[in-house]
Amino acid sequence: MCAAQNPAASGPEFVLTLSCPDTRGIVAGVANLLAGHGCNITESQQFGDHYTGRFFLRMQFAAEGGPGGVDGVGEDALRGAFAPLAAEFAMEWDLRRCDVRPRVLLMVSRFGHCLNDLLYRQRSGLLHAEIAGVVSNHPDLEYLARSYDLDFHHLPVRPETKERQEARLLELVAAQDIDLVVLARYMQVLSADLCEKLPGKVINIHHSFLPGFKGARPYHQAHARGVKLIGATAHYVTADLDEGPIIEQEVARVDHGSSPEQLAAMGRDLESQALARAVNWHAERRVLLNGAKTVVFR
Repeated sequence: MCAAQNPAASGPEFVLTLSCPDTRGIVAGVANLLAGHGCNITESQQFGDHYTGRFFLRMQFAAEGGPGGVDGVGEDALRGAFAPLAAEFAMEWDLRRCDVRPRVLLMVSRFGHCLNDLLYRQRSGLLHAEIAGVVSNHPDLEYLARSYDLDFHHLPVRPETKERQEARLLELVAAQDIDLVVLARYMQVLSADLCEKLPGKVINIHHSFLPGFKGARPYHQAHARGVKLIGATAHYVTADLDEGPIIEQEVARVDHGSSPEQLAAMGRDLESQALARAVNWHAERRVLLNGAKTVVFR
C-alpha cells in the first residue's frame, strides 16, 4: 500500500498512475526510465482493457539515489524526466509522494454512521488520508466532529440559497487545500456546476436499491418486495444523479425473517464498509477512471 514509507527504502517513495492507448513498450519504457534515475520498483499493477483499447498502470517505487544524489531523485526531476515518455505514449498521468496524504472534507446531513466510521478509522491509523473538517446542512453532528478536534461548518441549504451555499463550499475546498470531498450520507443533490468544478474529486455512498426503490424509506420498500440481497455503492459524483463511476460495492444476503429496521441496520454497516474502502483506495491512488467505469488496483 502507499500508506507509509517502506522501511527498506533509502529515499522517498512515490506512486505513479497512468492511462493511455494500449500498445507495446509502455511498461518497459517506464521501468527503464525509473531504473535510469536510481529508482527501485516496489509494487506494480497493470490492466489492458480490450473493450476500450486503454492501458492502465499503477507503479510504486523508491528513489534510491543515483543521478538525483544520495537522498534520492526529487519529484520535480522525476516529473521532468517522465514528461517526454508521457507525450510519446499520449499518457494521462499523475505522480505523488507516498508520505503526502490527501486532505479530505467530509459532508454529512443527519445520519452519522459513515461519518463516525471514517473519523474512527483516521484516529486509529486505518484511513490513509487527512480529514480536514466536516460540513453539514444540519447542526446535529457538530458534537461528533468536535469530539475529534475537527472544524465543523454548518452550511444550511434551501432552494433559494443553494448557489451561495455551494460557493461557500468551494471556498472551503480552496482555502483548506482539499483533495477529496466525501459525501458521508449528505442528503443533498450537488449542482451540475459544482460537479463540473470538482471532477473525480467527490465520492458518494448510497444504498444499492437504486433505481428500483427511490425516495423515502427504501428499506421498507425493499422489505415489502421481499428482496434477498441488500447492498451499498460508493461512486464518484457526476452531474448524472447516482450514476457516476462505481468504485466499490458491498452486499449481504437477507431473508423473510429480516424486518425493515434490521435491513436498515445492516445497510448502515454495508455503507460504512464500502465508503471506507473507496476513500482509502482513492487516497492510495488505486482508482483510475475508465470512461463511465473505474479500474481499481487493490
